[in-house]
Amino acid sequence: MKLKTLAAATTVAAASVAGAGFAVPVDAAPAWAPAATADVHPGTQTYTDGAQCTANYVFTDASGGVYLGQAAHCSGLGAATDTNGCDAGSLPLGTKVEVDGASKPATMVYNSWLTMQEVGETDDNTCSYNDFALLELDPADHGKVNPSIPFWGGPTGISDGTSFGEQVYTFGNSSLRFGIELLSPKTGVSLGTSGNGWTHPLYTVSPGIPGDSGSPFLDADGNALGVLSTLAIAPLAASNNVSDIGLALEYLEANTSIRVSLVPGTEPFSGLG
Repeated sequence: MKLKTLAAATTVAAASVAGAGFAVPVDAAPAWAPAATADVHPGTQTYTDGAQCTANYVFTDASGGVYLGQAAHCSGLGAATDTNGCDAGSLPLGTKVEVDGASKPATMVYNSWLTMQEVGETDDNTCSYNDFALLELDPADHGKVNPSIPFWGGPTGISDGTSFGEQVYTFGNSSLRFGIELLSPKTGVSLGTSGNGWTHPLYTVSPGIPGDSGSPFLDADGNALGVLSTLAIAPLAASNNVSDIGLALEYLEANTSIRVSLVPGTEPFSGLG
C-alpha cells in the first residue's frame, strides 16, 4: 500500500502556476455515468502489481480516450523513502493496473518518474514532487465512469495554488479504513506552497495513510489542487504533501506527445459535502 515518506518538508514559497488550457473539448467528452451509480470515479482504488493506491481525477483526449490519474510512485520499485523520481525505479509503461469497478485492467501510459529520467531532469523540486501517472481505461469501461469527486463534488477547474490557512478537501480510499466510507471524505488546511510551486504541505483530519496515495485534493473553490504524494515526518509531523496537478500536466505536455484535459465534475462542488 503505497504512501511515500518524506523526511523533511520545505519552507513555504511562492504560489504554484495555474494549469491553464486544460479545459475539456466539448466534442471529446463522452456520456458520463450518473455520479450516484458510477463504478469508476476519483477516489476509486487502483492496484499496480499488488500495490494499492487511490485514483485522483478523470481525463480525456481529443480522440475520446478516458484516463484516471494516480501517483507515479504507485508503480515504484523501491522503498517508501524513495521519493526522488529522477532516480527511483518504476515499473514500465504498458503496465496493467487493476481498477475497482472496471471490467478490464487499465494501462499505464504516462509516468512522470520515467519521463524525468528519460529527459535527464535535474531540478531538485521537480525531481522530488512531480508525482503523477496516467492510466488509460479500456473502452469497455468508459460508460462506467463519472468525473466527480465523491461527497464534495467538483473539480471545477485547476487551482492556481493555495495560501497558508486555506481550506482544502480530499477523498482518500485506503483499504485500511475497512470500507467505512464515512472516513473517506476529509477536510483540512493548507500550509502554503513550497518547492517552487510543486508541492502543497497541508494537514487534514485525519492525515493520509498508506493506500490513500494519489488521492485528489481540491482547494477552497473546488478546483483540482493536486495529488497526495508523501507523508512528512519532519518538520511538520503527520502533514501530507500534495503534488501540484497544474505543474504536473504542464510537464507532461512539455515532454511527451500526450494531450489530455482534466474533466470537471458533473456534480457541483460544496464545501459542506
